[in-house]
Amino acid sequence: MQNWSTSIKYLKGVGPAKATMLAKLNIFTVGNLLEHYPRRYEDRSQLKLIQELTDNEVQTFQAIVAGCQESKPRRGLTLTKITVKDGSGTAQLVWFNQAFIKRMLQSGQEIIVSGKVERRYGQIQISHAEVEVIDGSDLLHTGRIVPVYPASESVGQRWLRVVLRQALDAYGAIEEFLPPEVVSQFGLMDRRAALENIHFPQDATLLESARRRLVFEELYLLQCGLLFLKSKNKEGGSGIKHAIDGELVKKVEARLPFELTGDQRLALADIKTDMEDVTSMQRLIQGDVGSGKTVLAAIALAKTVENGYQGAMMAPTEILAEQHCHTLSQLLAPEGIRIAALTGKLTRRVKEEVLSRLRDGLVDVVVGTHALIQEDVEFKELGLVITDEQHRFGVRQRAKLQSKGTTPDVLVMTATPIPRTMALTVYGDLDVSLIRELPPGRKAIKTYSVGSDMRQRVYSFIIKEVTSGRQAYIVCPLVEESEKLEVQSAIQMYDQLRESYFQNLECGLVHGRMKAQEKDKAMQAFYSGETKVLVATTVIEVGVNVPNASVMVVEGADRFGLAQMHQLRGRIGRGEHQSYCILLSDTQNQDTRERLDLMAQVQDGFVLAEKDLVLRGPGQFFGTRQHGIPDLKIADIVHDTAVLVEARRAAQQTVGTPEQFAAIRPVLSERFGDYFGMIFQS
Repeated sequence: MQNWSTSIKYLKGVGPAKATMLAKLNIFTVGNLLEHYPRRYEDRSQLKLIQELTDNEVQTFQAIVAGCQESKPRRGLTLTKITVKDGSGTAQLVWFNQAFIKRMLQSGQEIIVSGKVERRYGQIQISHAEVEVIDGSDLLHTGRIVPVYPASESVGQRWLRVVLRQALDAYGAIEEFLPPEVVSQFGLMDRRAALENIHFPQDATLLESARRRLVFEELYLLQCGLLFLKSKNKEGGSGIKHAIDGELVKKVEARLPFELTGDQRLALADIKTDMEDVTSMQRLIQGDVGSGKTVLAAIALAKTVENGYQGAMMAPTEILAEQHCHTLSQLLAPEGIRIAALTGKLTRRVKEEVLSRLRDGLVDVVVGTHALIQEDVEFKELGLVITDEQHRFGVRQRAKLQSKGTTPDVLVMTATPIPRTMALTVYGDLDVSLIRELPPGRKAIKTYSVGSDMRQRVYSFIIKEVTSGRQAYIVCPLVEESEKLEVQSAIQMYDQLRESYFQNLECGLVHGRMKAQEKDKAMQAFYSGETKVLVATTVIEVGVNVPNASVMVVEGADRFGLAQMHQLRGRIGRGEHQSYCILLSDTQNQDTRERLDLMAQVQDGFVLAEKDLVLRGPGQFFGTRQHGIPDLKIADIVHDTAVLVEARRAAQQTVGTPEQFAAIRPVLSERFGDYFGMIFQS
């Protein structure tokens, strides 16, 4: 694969200036270019006679250049008309301000033309057609199935096709790196032919075979990486073997104010079996919002402490870390388990004191944010690592926390329900336990999708709920992908509501650009009930727990995915009172309306996650690009499930066959070194 790492600027026809433009498309090397796959195709292979051309449709035909006219109907406008003919008739090709066309097309030349046909005054006219001269070389732009690429203003389709053709010709010796057994067993096209036919397919059948090969390759390599990571974490039986439950675990379980659900009991049994095994636990607990994952984390932490080890729990935000610290303190501290928090907002003196106590083993359980993976954090004997809302962290961040102990057990938790296919991709290195049951007594949240004409009634309803002793959230959307604008919309909403509808209510504001101290103060006021209405951005999406809050209003709900709205809805319905989620949107888009109606009908986060994946596609599913897995360049895990299952089966064979895996290892190192660290180095 050495040619693939060649800088793109050395490819004929590119150079430094064009290389800079290609960099904006994340194309830096020849390999990046060859894996810059078309986003769609146009079939320009069906040639018609001029007299057969259909009005108002994109058509392709072969003709001879008969003549050229150039005129300037007004200042600053040059009109170029090329007359073309075949045995059935003539047509006019028209361009505005493209004088080079006159030089490019000469009388008598045979050409292929593609473009939208217009019949005007009995004449056939095509404006700004795609034209290619037949000169014996391969056609790239018409007369074939033509690739259409992700491009930019400075990098056009024609030029991309030309440089891709150059790259395929110049680096023709594309080596096959999949094991021959895999290629044969799964009936895959060879790699060279696949790249040729994904960019310049000879026909639809070969295009389909090429895509299947490249999708398989991408998913197979990813699965090899994840499965090897999983085996590496479990190899040699070198983990901590925790003893069966003793008095401490039994006392913590006895303190629980409720009975565990069936799903919780099954997940807890999985955790305990893993912890009591000699290999290191690598388990994901995937549970819907409010399904009681933190309770299981508390019992697992008690178990590691009982065995003489320390536990660490990492959360993505300070608010969530502090909340976990509070919950764990209630469950564990009465049994003598010493708990500390480690977040970015601690003063230097307090932080150094916590670090010193951790090193000396005087802290049993530490709860924190990314601060836990900093170099100065040392444990006396780390036995269990818990990562909450794992999709907010990368694989490497989890591994970094894990590396602070000697093969500690690892428990990963997420309240973002992930469809099975995506879980195989994102969490392929983990064993998975599901919690789908909600604790008994939880009331279903009544959800309504309404237009802004109902806004006054919605605000009146909030006043009624607050008067009855409840509290409410109003969440403002992300506007045009801009955090700054998002904050402005929240501030604007806060100011408007305080001056109008809620002038007699205590209102609070929280957004991501506030200083940690201000944010904490605003959240604390809402926790304590001092603030009745909290205007917020999606900073409250994860983990905020105020049982007294009974109303969630989502402004501009059309801007959110189902998974994110479900997370927001999960902030309410945590107390004894009936809760209500109101989605405000004036969208007329049919797909978006379907999404909002689905939210009103469905409470199950797993069902919504499946629908969200289909409606919005995997790229937008998380609403964040921090899940730590490389972006898929060609595979679509919604539609390529069958290939994913095959690729995983092949990867299991490869990882379990030392000589096969040795051959694929350098490719994994090159592909995934940035994501999984140095585990693929020999």
